Amino acid sequence: MRIAVVTPTYNEAENLPKLVSALFSLPLDVSIFVVDDNSPDGTGQIADQLAADHPGRVDVLHRPGKMGLRSAYLNGFQKILDGGYQAIVQMDADFSHDPSVLVAMSQLLESNDVVIGSRYVQGGSVDERWPLWRKSLSAFGNFYARSILKLPMHDVTTGYRMWRRETLQSMPLERIQSNGYVFLVEMVYLAHCLEFKIGETPIYFADRRWGRSKMSIMIQIEAAFRIWQVLWNYRDLKRAGRLARL
Repeated sequence: MRIAVVTPTYNEAENLPKLVSALFSLPLDVSIFVVDDNSPDGTGQIADQLAADHPGRVDVLHRPGKMGLRSAYLNGFQKILDGGYQAIVQMDADFSHDPSVLVAMSQLLESNDVVIGSRYVQGGSVDERWPLWRKSLSAFGNFYARSILKLPMHDVTTGYRMWRRETLQSMPLERIQSNGYVFLVEMVYLAHCLEFKIGETPIYFADRRWGRSKMSIMIQIEAAFRIWQVLWNYRDLKRAGRLARL
C-alpha cells in the first residue's frame, strides 16, 4: 500500500525533520506532502531541503500565509489524489500523533473506508501531563460534537486519519465550509452521511514535544457554535440517506 501523509505546517522547523525521519523508519511505503503557510521560522526552506534529500518521497506546497486548516488539507488532497497512492493520511507535524500508529491504521483500513486515531476508545488516552480542566474540555468538546451530530464514533475531533483514496475521491469536498478544527468534525460527518465505513484505532495523544501549541480556549468556544452550522449544511444528505433505507 502506497501511503501519502499530508501535514500542514506553520513554524514547525524543529519538528519536521524528526517527523520525516520517523515516518521513513516505518515498515510502510510512505511519502509526505508538506503544506507550509510561509512559516517565519524557516519551515518551508527546511521542507525544500528534505525534498531535495528525498526525491519522490517528500513534496512541498508553499502558500503565501496562514490560510487555514481546511484549505491546507484540501490543497494537499488535490495535489496527491491522482498520484497513485492507495491511502491518504491527515496528520499533525508536532508529534502529538505518533507516527508508529500508521502501521495499525493501514491494517484496519483494509476493512474500512477511513480509519481515525481515537483518544476515547479503549486503549486510547490524552497526554497524562494535561491538567484536569484541559482533559475535561477536550472530552466535552468531543462529546458535544458527537451528541449534536449523532455520530457513533468515539472521537470525532481527532486530526489523525487515514483515508482510502477512493473514499476521498467520491466525497463532495467542495461542500466543506468549516475552517479551523471544526473542519475535522465536518469531514468525518460528511463521510458518515455518505455511509462510509469508519474504523477507530486507539492512540495516545501527546502534547507537542517542541514549539508552542496553536490551540486555545477561544478556538474551542468558536467551534461549539459552528457545529450547528455543520448539522444544518448536511440536512439534505441525512434526509437522502434515510429515504434510501426505506
